[in-house]
Amino acid sequence: MSLCLASPLVLSQSRDVRVGVYENTPKVLLGQDGRPSGILGELLQEVAQREGWTLHPVACRWAQCLEQVRAGEIDLLPDVAFSDERAQMLDFHQVPSLYSWSQLYKRNSVVLDSVLDLQDKRVLVLAGSIQQEYLQSLLDSFSVQAQLIPVQSLRAGFEKVSSAEAEAIVANHHFGDYVAPEYDVQQTPVMFQPARLFYATRKGTNADLLLALDHYLAQWTKDPGSTYFKILERWGGAVPLQSMSASVRWGLAALVILLLLALGGSALLRRQVAVKTRHLRSSEQKLATILNSVEAYIYIKDTELRYQYGNRKVCEFFGCQPEQLLGLTDDALLPDEVVDIVRTSDQRVLDSGERVVKEEILPDSNGEGFRTYLSVKIPLRESDGKIYALCGISTDITEQKRNLQEIHQLAFYDQLTGLPNRRLLLDRLAHALAARERNRQEGALLFIDLDNFKDLNDTLGHDVGDQLLCQVAERLDVHIRETDTLARLGGDEFVLMFEGLDEHADQALYQVKSVANKLLEVLREPYSLQGRIHTSTASIGVAMFSDAQSTVEELLKRADLAMYEAKTAGRNQVRFFNPQMQAEVTARAAIEADLRQGLKSGQFFLHFQPQVDTRGRLVGAEALVRWQHPEKGLVAPGAFIAVAEATGLILPLGHWIMQCACRQLVAWSAHEQMSQLTLAVNISARQFHHPNFVEDVFAVLDETGANPRRLELELTESQLIENVELMIHNMNRLKARGVRFSLDDFGTGYSSLSYLKRLPLDNLKIDQSFVRDLLVDPNDAAIVKTVIALGDSLDLAVIAEGVETQAQCNALIELGCYQFQGYHFGRPGPVEALERCSEDCVQ
Repeated sequence: MSLCLASPLVLSQSRDVRVGVYENTPKVLLGQDGRPSGILGELLQEVAQREGWTLHPVACRWAQCLEQVRAGEIDLLPDVAFSDERAQMLDFHQVPSLYSWSQLYKRNSVVLDSVLDLQDKRVLVLAGSIQQEYLQSLLDSFSVQAQLIPVQSLRAGFEKVSSAEAEAIVANHHFGDYVAPEYDVQQTPVMFQPARLFYATRKGTNADLLLALDHYLAQWTKDPGSTYFKILERWGGAVPLQSMSASVRWGLAALVILLLLALGGSALLRRQVAVKTRHLRSSEQKLATILNSVEAYIYIKDTELRYQYGNRKVCEFFGCQPEQLLGLTDDALLPDEVVDIVRTSDQRVLDSGERVVKEEILPDSNGEGFRTYLSVKIPLRESDGKIYALCGISTDITEQKRNLQEIHQLAFYDQLTGLPNRRLLLDRLAHALAARERNRQEGALLFIDLDNFKDLNDTLGHDVGDQLLCQVAERLDVHIRETDTLARLGGDEFVLMFEGLDEHADQALYQVKSVANKLLEVLREPYSLQGRIHTSTASIGVAMFSDAQSTVEELLKRADLAMYEAKTAGRNQVRFFNPQMQAEVTARAAIEADLRQGLKSGQFFLHFQPQVDTRGRLVGAEALVRWQHPEKGLVAPGAFIAVAEATGLILPLGHWIMQCACRQLVAWSAHEQMSQLTLAVNISARQFHHPNFVEDVFAVLDETGANPRRLELELTESQLIENVELMIHNMNRLKARGVRFSLDDFGTGYSSLSYLKRLPLDNLKIDQSFVRDLLVDPNDAAIVKTVIALGDSLDLAVIAEGVETQAQCNALIELGCYQFQGYHFGRPGPVEALERCSEDCVQ
């Protein structure tokens, strides 16, 4: 038996998590239900629910919270602003949970329009917060004397401001905007210290909690419809923009604010220079301090495009001192081809007075390559409106551009082969069909599927399979025109789209057939895979644009059907779509429609097949669905189960089967002979992997009152291939309720023993294909013996399916199998037949 190669993400273990909670509405607070609330509290609850954590709130003041998380008395503390000092004592996750900034709030009677207005004012700050140190350094840089008074909580601070015990308070804008109206306190224009907020934990501990938080934040912050954004909207938080990274948005916002302050201050100083020279120098020094601390390129050019000012970043870029930059033009600093581009936008600002926003590509300061800058240029005017200079702010967005390019690559191209993926193919196909409506030229879609590719993967491994896919993509790409589209849909499926073929149908068919046969020859040539020579073939299905009724979905469906026709014809073939394929599709659609009607009108019922022990005593039964069609009569399961799976109707059908089975268990519980029977229900892969499956089973058990220890869910080996860890997690949840599990058709799939031993199974079922030839085929006998031995070693009961003769039964008993199911003991039938069998199953 082959080992299963899939290894999905390992889920976090259930655990108790102590969460520090202090009053900081709307970011974090203790809810009336005793659970963490607010933006960050609800966000943590969402993660805890998915990870199985149990949250234990620990109420504390901010300073106490910090001490407790440092001491390990708290596992997670929300709403912690990152700083290098804190990073020495605490661990943070990577993706910020929220962005914030600090803002000053004042009483109505206080004038407070800038940092300078804080002179001799009493300003409240949260004790132990990062804001206190930052604000003090800001005051020192402006030589402003203000009294900073610590408070233990922000609410207490706002109350003091409201009662005139202080003039202002510093708070993060989330809390301040939320409570300011309550205390009749006003927001001021003074804001500073943009911050990234995280959940923090004690240094060197709880790495699993931080990894889980990063996992969900990375997903949710990219999806505007996610839980993250719904929580923000519910608490009145600002929804982050999606067009560029948060760091760039904060930077640009800060730059705009700083620029407005700079321009306003500069205009004022120009008019007071004669009488306030000393003030001018002092203010210019402070302004330079601010502008030089910004990670952006800020400059001013006069009407001759000579530099009048450049901040620290500009001087570093040109490799000169500020005084050396003055009076120079871009001709002396940049290559000629770049100068022309920059000068064009500069001249637009000076000539027309318009604000220009554009991307500029400039050489890197180290001379290695180019970087992209988002430049905003605005005119500076005299009091009479005359333009005397321009001011520019340029932000390096090279990394953002690269990220956008990578996102585009991930969204529209296959990562293994570099070919367009399904999304890009569908877009181009829609345009091609629309163009055909205009120019009437024919086109074709070729669906190319490699023959026996799964065997290669199973025998030589996925790495070798990936090599083959890359070589196939290279060969196909070489033999098509530049105007054609070659895409990889996934797995070993490729699609080739031809456009601009001859408008005459017979000539277009000849063109396509010639190309398709040529591609078969190319793909038949030997491949070199890790030093081995490998031969592979392909099956190609073709659908012409004129056959598709101008719909993308129909064209893909027809090409796919034609490809399967080529497979059926013996592989290594080219087949064109024909009406017979459409007839099969139509029949399948009819079954789907009948299934929907059958579910509505109650046309389904259950039959039960007995399961017995070596003495012929009934120990259980398997529930099997049957369909009594009003016109077609009894429809075999093989005719509709696959359609139900493909269309998703297996979900309501499976739910109905589960309800009927549980009701039957309740009915049996009232009869002594039947009360100890187990009832097995087959669960499809689509059912089991549905996110609400476990809750649906619990709901049916609660609704019917059935004993979960008498319910047995039968899973197949094929279900183990997909998301094994999640499957084990869901099985353990059901197992904890008492539900039993059986692995059906064991030995026909690709079970990994490393996973099998972790599954909370009760039974293994030997597939009937091994039982059928047990007496004549030594290989089947050996397989059966191995399965029984494996069941014994894992302490699992083993039941054999498809037992049709007493000789088969005897042979199974000799090999150590003691439970059976098959026609020898009873065919599937109504419940009354099973109840009669409980009295004497074997005559």
